[in-house]
Amino acid sequence: MGVKVITDQEFINEVQQAEQPVLVYFWAAWCGPCRLMSPVIEQVADIYSDRLKIVKMEVDPNPQTVAEYEVKGVPALRLFQNNQLVMSHEGAITRTKLTELLKSSLAVAK
Repeated sequence: MGVKVITDQEFINEVQQAEQPVLVYFWAAWCGPCRLMSPVIEQVADIYSDRLKIVKMEVDPNPQTVAEYEVKGVPALRLFQNNQLVMSHEGAITRTKLTELLKSSLAVAK
């Protein structure tokens, strides 16, 4: 399935109306740590493809969603389940730490 790029206009359909949990990865082209995170996000998308949808949103062209979910810095992650925000993280993170966060967040959100 991979990681799908979305915009403010697609957020409702792709995230809020999704039947499965959705991890939103907020990033920026000018962000050095985002370049480190992108391969991690792709790897996690492969690992969790059967139970988690992952989308990425560039912050600069999508100010509405960035403001609504209080993204203060990038890279940033927001995990949604049943249209509820269940996990939030800002800053670069290792694949191991991200999978730990997802495991605990997805277990709690069930």
